[in-house]
This record gives sequence, structure tokens and C-alpha cells, in this order.
Amino acid sequence: MGSRPETRAGVADVECADTTALVTGSTSGIGRATALALGRLGADVLVHGRDAEAGASVVDELSALGSDARFIAADFAEVDAVRELAQTVRAETDTLDLLVNNAGGLFREGRLTDLGVEYTFHVNHLAPYLLTTDLIDHLSPGARVVTTASAAHRGVSLDIDRATHVGRHVGLWAYSHSKLANVLFAAELAHRLSAADRVVVSNSVHPGAIPGSGFSRFLPGPLPSLVQAFETIPGVTDVADGAAELLYVGLADQTADVTGRYFANQRPTQPSMAARDTENARLLWRRSADLLDIEEPLADAISA
Repeated sequence: MGSRPETRAGVADVECADTTALVTGSTSGIGRATALALGRLGADVLVHGRDAEAGASVVDELSALGSDARFIAADFAEVDAVRELAQTVRAETDTLDLLVNNAGGLFREGRLTDLGVEYTFHVNHLAPYLLTTDLIDHLSPGARVVTTASAAHRGVSLDIDRATHVGRHVGLWAYSHSKLANVLFAAELAHRLSAADRVVVSNSVHPGAIPGSGFSRFLPGPLPSLVQAFETIPGVTDVADGAAELLYVGLADQTADVTGRYFANQRPTQPSMAARDTENARLLWRRSADLLDIEEPLADAISA
């Protein structure tokens, strides 16, 4: 398929001249495709990643489109780096209209971050949790928060204690568990924003299984080569399709007032039973704050 992601999402006519967006993990894959689509639509885009050279390349492409773009480096395994990212966004922008929590991956080795948290859970869940909650009062009225989840969340249940050690580390389980956390986080964020009377929506998205996204490099053994082979097969979901899923939730008129939902194939879809557990969503929210040693965000909204 040769069409651009904004066309596939049905948002090619959306005017983004007054939109400021932060797309995490936007130096490659669906994050990069999303950032460039936003630039073509007129948005100013903050590009995030770890690779400064790759970030500069995306910024150059965005600048050529007329976007006021800049790159901000941050390692999502480092709490201080995420906090500095949020501080920079605050300093460099008046408000933020779109936050796309896209950075993450599947990591082969079991290891703990300096926080004492399993690496995949920290990068895929705790980092976007911290970034988003640090930026809550910087989000403009009508802003949207889009969190990249995955259908991989199905088949696992929430086990936060297991996310604090690596004694039984299984890379695919850790990834699926972190994606479950993404769905629960997005739903609980929506609940708390609504309770606080904030006109900001929060949703999670399954972007599809995308060979061209670079995700395959995290897989064990011969799987990266096998997955890359699928790129040549017609009909397999590609990077533009994945970016279209994010753009649909982030920009489409049909999703402007939809919040707390999980999207797949550009429509609200019922996630797993574990992902619909509101008590676990609240537990995850509180335990995440404890792990980060911060006050529980938006606690007053649900206690009032």
C-alpha cells in the first residue's frame, strides 16, 4: 500500500496548524511515521528518542515540511531523564495538544533498572506513566493522550510484584504484561481526568503486528529474520498502517470525545477481561506512584 498514514486514518484533511505534539519513540518505526504525518498536517512536533543522529534526521525532515520541530533525548529506563523530558516540554511549549506514548519494546534479557524494576515494565509502562502525569497540567483543553498498547496484552494478568524482580524472566511475558499495564493505565487516566473535570481524553491503541517497525530486533533466536521476511508479503500490516492507528485516535473527529477505550483496526475494541478490571487499574496506578516514590497523581479527583 502506497498511501500515507494520514490518508489511511482518514485524517488527511485535519488542520493541525495550531497543534503541538510530542511523539515518544519517534526516531524510527511507527513513531517516526506518526511524527512526519503530523508535520505534513501542519503540527509542531517534539521528537523523542535516544539516538541523537536519528532524531536530528527526523527533525530535518519535519523542518522541511514547515514544522517547528526539535529533538529531545531521554532514556526511558532513567527516571531523571523522563523528568527532564517533561521539564523541557514545559519550557519549550505553551501547552501540549497531543501526547503519543509510543516508545517501548520487547527486551530479551532479564534485568532491573536503577529503580529496582524489571526493565520492560519500567520502559514500557512506568516511563510513560511518569511522563504523562508530569505533563497533566500542561495539556490543553481538548488534548488527547494516545498510548501504544498491543493485542499481546491478552492472556496475562496483572502481577506487579513479578515486575520488581527477574528471577522468572520471560521476555514475551514481560512484554505482554507491560502492554496490559498500558491498557489499564490509559483507562485509569481517562477515569481520573474525567473525575477532575479535565477536558482531555486518553485511549490505548493496538497498532498491529508490524514487521517494518523495527520491533523484530528485540525477539530471540531466529525470529528477527523470520519476521523481516514477512515484509515482502502483500497484505501484512506495515509501518504506515501502525501510524494510521495512532493518528486515527489522536486526530479523527470521531474519536475527539471518546475516552478510556482500547482501539484496534480504527475502532473501539473490547480488551481482555484483565484489562477491564477497574480495581487492578487503580492498584496499578497507586503502585506505580509508589515505585516512582511520587505522590499519587490525580488522587484528589477520585477521593472527592
